Amino acid sequence: MNHRQLQLFLNLAETLNFARAAELSHLSQPALTLAVQSLERSLGGKLFSRTTRRVRLTPEGEMLLPRARQLLAEWDDTEEMLRYRFTLKRGRVTVAAMPSFAGALLPNLLFNYRRRYPLIDVAIQDVIHEQVVELVQKGRVEMGICFEPEAAEHLEFTPLFRDRFIAIAPAGAKFAKKRQVTWAELLKFPFITLQRPSTVRRLLERTLEETGVDVHVAMECHQLATVGNLVARGLGVSAVPALCRVQMTKLGARCLTLSSPLVERSVGLITRRDTELSTAARALFEMAMEVKPENT
Repeated sequence: MNHRQLQLFLNLAETLNFARAAELSHLSQPALTLAVQSLERSLGGKLFSRTTRRVRLTPEGEMLLPRARQLLAEWDDTEEMLRYRFTLKRGRVTVAAMPSFAGALLPNLLFNYRRRYPLIDVAIQDVIHEQVVELVQKGRVEMGICFEPEAAEHLEFTPLFRDRFIAIAPAGAKFAKKRQVTWAELLKFPFITLQRPSTVRRLLERTLEETGVDVHVAMECHQLATVGNLVARGLGVSAVPALCRVQMTKLGARCLTLSSPLVERSVGLITRRDTELSTAARALFEMAMEVKPENT
């Protein structure tokens, strides 16, 4: 049975009158009769008992009637739901973002998204870079925002911008009054950074090793917020993505431009190559492409 056949059956079952049912179905009576007969043949038995004076439902027709009503209602609800989703009047999008992006740029992105699509629900996973990649790979979120993965099968990376690392130092340190510092100057002080296998840690070590800069790590931890707090308390210095500038400043650390060498990496969107984004996720993806960070 298809939707049209169910509707024809329901029109006749509720009116028990071929003339009225044909009118409701926008068919001639002969066409309605042929359609009902075709349905009965496909099912293998009679749904209606017909005489020259009246039409009745057979026991099988009686059994089908409530199910036909339910199926048609569910069909209409499903059509409406999909139409709402395709027109972004209803839906849900899941996204994972590394903390530096989640704290700096994601709030404004989602503010603009919700202002344009107020009925779309958004679920956010603000987790470290490695977990963002894992969540997208396993299909637990539709898209992720993170650094460019070094090697990730089945993932598509779309760059947004390049994020350059900056130095952070205690506000009271003498050199903290400068606007720019070199790695050689920074590493004269105890260095605080994230623990391995953090992407930030690996990126710093690889870049500095390539340029012959030796780093002695005095303290290490798991969260950039902890790094910022330790630096603000005067326990050392660090280098963090420029996306963290506002967060580090709020924690009380002083941010400086860091050079010789420059350490930077692309930030972008990751999705699965074998999975189509929902309409809601595609809209967020396209709005994210317009993100332009300031002072990074």
